[in-house]
Amino acid sequence: MRIFKSRAAGAIVTALAVALIATGCSSERDKEGDSGGAKDTFVFGGPGDPGSLDPALASDGETFRVTRQAFEALLKHEPGGSELAPALAEKWSGNDAGTVWTFNLRKDVTFHDGEKFNAAAVCANYDYWFNWTGTYQSSAVSYYWQTVMGGFAKNEDPETPKANYKSCTAKDDSTAVIEVNEPSANLPGGFSLQALAIHSPKALKEYAKQDATAKGDAITYPKYSQVAGTVAGTGPYKVSEWNKGNKEVSLERFDDYWGTKAKIKNLVFRTIDTEDGRRQALQAGDIDGYDLVAPADVKTLESDGFQVPTRDVFNIFYVGMSQEKNAALKKPEVRQAIAHAIDRENLVKTQLPEGGVAATQFMPDTVAGYSDKVKTYPFDTAKAKSLLKGADESALKVEFCYPTEVTRPYMPAPQDMFELMKADLEKAGITVTPKPMKWAPDYLDATEAGGCELHMLGWTGDFNDGYNFIGTWFAEYDKQWGFKDKGVFDAMKAASIETDPAKRTELYKTANETIMAYLPGVPISSSPPAIAFADDVNPPKVSPLTQENFAETSFK
Repeated sequence: MRIFKSRAAGAIVTALAVALIATGCSSERDKEGDSGGAKDTFVFGGPGDPGSLDPALASDGETFRVTRQAFEALLKHEPGGSELAPALAEKWSGNDAGTVWTFNLRKDVTFHDGEKFNAAAVCANYDYWFNWTGTYQSSAVSYYWQTVMGGFAKNEDPETPKANYKSCTAKDDSTAVIEVNEPSANLPGGFSLQALAIHSPKALKEYAKQDATAKGDAITYPKYSQVAGTVAGTGPYKVSEWNKGNKEVSLERFDDYWGTKAKIKNLVFRTIDTEDGRRQALQAGDIDGYDLVAPADVKTLESDGFQVPTRDVFNIFYVGMSQEKNAALKKPEVRQAIAHAIDRENLVKTQLPEGGVAATQFMPDTVAGYSDKVKTYPFDTAKAKSLLKGADESALKVEFCYPTEVTRPYMPAPQDMFELMKADLEKAGITVTPKPMKWAPDYLDATEAGGCELHMLGWTGDFNDGYNFIGTWFAEYDKQWGFKDKGVFDAMKAASIETDPAKRTELYKTANETIMAYLPGVPISSSPPAIAFADDVNPPKVSPLTQENFAETSFK
């Protein structure tokens, strides 16, 4: 999963966040329940704001961290792991061709607005997404739908991918059948995505009354997705408030939940956009946990009695290049020069926690399909200069976008990492113009639309299949990269439609080798992100996919 304001604005927001923490801006932290004064509110500090209360409109981890507590998809992942498990579907199966998927659904499931869950509700959701029009067809808005299911009933842009979704049929109340036109390596994993979580049909009717709009790269999301009250899922929590002034989203336990009820009544996600701010808030007792612990803080927190589990590596950090935005990037020698100019080992050593590794391709070595035979581009400033001179681009100038007010599992300190890479590029003779941008929605929208010549982004896997990494970017033309290379696309197509897992893994290796020979961008590193909890918390199982279920959380 991924996501795309000025430094001065960031400083103001940071100052406000610290001031709010110091003055105890949220009284919810101190609420008491009915059990002898036991705490009934768990406050978690996140590094960035969510972009939407509707996960179908999102592609970022901070949105999904919140919505995952309120919305459920047909499938999910086992707690603490990456294997698919039942969610709203108790059982599922695919035909031999990989084009027909049958889901045996749970009974007696209720949406937050009182509507009943059934197969008709499943189909209402898939058909609603398939029939999106206008700005909803922008890849910045419907990113995951397009990644998994292709385009729409009527594509309005010739660059929108061909629709792969065919139909959804409610065979009976408890059986939904989803058909696609061609087999895809994104299935069945895609059925576990938050972006394809199931909403109440009653809520969908309200959603349909509002439109997303766009002006240039800027997206205005529909009001229902920005204010609590309309969205309705089936999860153990329901959204009760989004206080944007205090940078908080509040959820309350859904007592009619079909499964094990949440152990804590209230759940609050508070944005604290600096590592120091989150650590200090935990140490002061203002929050009960936070994500993306700075590597230097792990031992300090542990020695103070806090719990700091580390997730397994399941992400990739990269520098993307937009060939449509800067024509010089169309030259292979220029892309190779940029790759040779960046000192990945130094970045890993100075910026990542123990266990971080330099990357050679666009997936971590923990994913099947990783190849030991890819072309590599070791750090070599002299070679970078030579390549630029040979391409008649020795005076190369690039605009380099980077995000502010956020940290990510693969990118614990964005500005520090940017400054290191900027210095590396400038040593090779490349003139870099920095372009800091607010993470959500500015950076995400601009990057998705190919609005940055160079940018830094990453990806934490959504499910355990190589296509979820390399297929995410390189299956077809993508505005983020702005290139069209038949060799890359053909390699990805072959892997996508292969239904034999062993053969598909070998095709992923071939695809990785093809991609790194073409070099659309520079894979930089993979990192094991840490998460912290207070000593009085029984934390949820930590997930390599960062898919923690906070309904598992309780106070000791």
